[in-house]
Amino acid sequence: MKIQTINIQKRMEVFNITGISIATIDEGHIGDTECFGLLEEETNKSVERDSIFSACSISKFLTSILVMKLTEQGIVDLDEDVNEKLTSWAFPYNELNKKKKVTLRNLLSHQAGIIDPEGSFSIRNSIIDTPTMVEILEGKTPYCKTPIETKYEPESDFHYSDAGFCIIQLLIEDVMNKSFQEVMNEQIFQPLNMEKSTFELPTSKTIRREFSCGHNKLGELVNEKHPIYPYPAASGLWTTPSDLGLLMIELMNSIKGESKLNLSTSKAKEIITSQGCKEWTGLGVFLDKNEKGIEISSLGWGVGYQCMIVAYPYLEKGLVIMTNTNTGVHQLKGIIGEIYKAYPF
Repeated sequence: MKIQTINIQKRMEVFNITGISIATIDEGHIGDTECFGLLEEETNKSVERDSIFSACSISKFLTSILVMKLTEQGIVDLDEDVNEKLTSWAFPYNELNKKKKVTLRNLLSHQAGIIDPEGSFSIRNSIIDTPTMVEILEGKTPYCKTPIETKYEPESDFHYSDAGFCIIQLLIEDVMNKSFQEVMNEQIFQPLNMEKSTFELPTSKTIRREFSCGHNKLGELVNEKHPIYPYPAASGLWTTPSDLGLLMIELMNSIKGESKLNLSTSKAKEIITSQGCKEWTGLGVFLDKNEKGIEISSLGWGVGYQCMIVAYPYLEKGLVIMTNTNTGVHQLKGIIGEIYKAYPF
């Protein structure tokens, strides 16, 4: 169903949006896709269905699906001390967490006792080599200048944390003895045919033409054109709205017992179940309840990009919106919010 109650092109002018791509989910299938604007300002490169955007923190939703698949296989355990599986680094324990071990469940729900250091987890500096995850967690890089440790008792509070997902990534790489990209390709991208999803920019300029460039709130091109976050599990995903739609559809199908990933109904439902001390926090997603049922969402906001995925899993309806412009205001206060509010779920 197309979004006809607002003039998207006119609203793009108001918010200085360079390019936008939208995919809908209806009856558990990809519905309409709509594309507007340009991949890069002052060019003739139009946004198309297969144009690739930075998903920023929507990467965390993808990571949560991977974790649940690995728990289904018995490779990891949601409620086990993460140090049981970590081999290249160990989570430091202190007086705040000695009675409550840090688990994957804590990390996925941002309740592991971690508070990201101020100014941490920025985009990659092209002058500096990509750091190792251990170096980041030990506070030895410009991306995180102080070691990650417990700042409050796990499960007693919520603090949104990129560091927590860096720990998840490291644990997966330690257990699988492969890069996060390799594990994701094998476990998620290939089975779901997410052919336009990656954590790496291509070296070929011909192939890179599919990638949208980032822009600031004035509609100006950002430095580097394609800002990279060297933390794949937390914010490194490049993808399309349709590919993200396939991921959400997999969650919907898993709830019905029809998973392509062999994810059980119970594991799928756990993702959209309130966790710990906050009823609006699931595993890698956020929750809301209204007269239509459970609404789940994930937001991405970074240098040059903003995006959002929202769905009603039991209605099998959803919406994915990706832009290559950082408006400087929260998604719900900009064009993404206007499209979301206009969409007839």
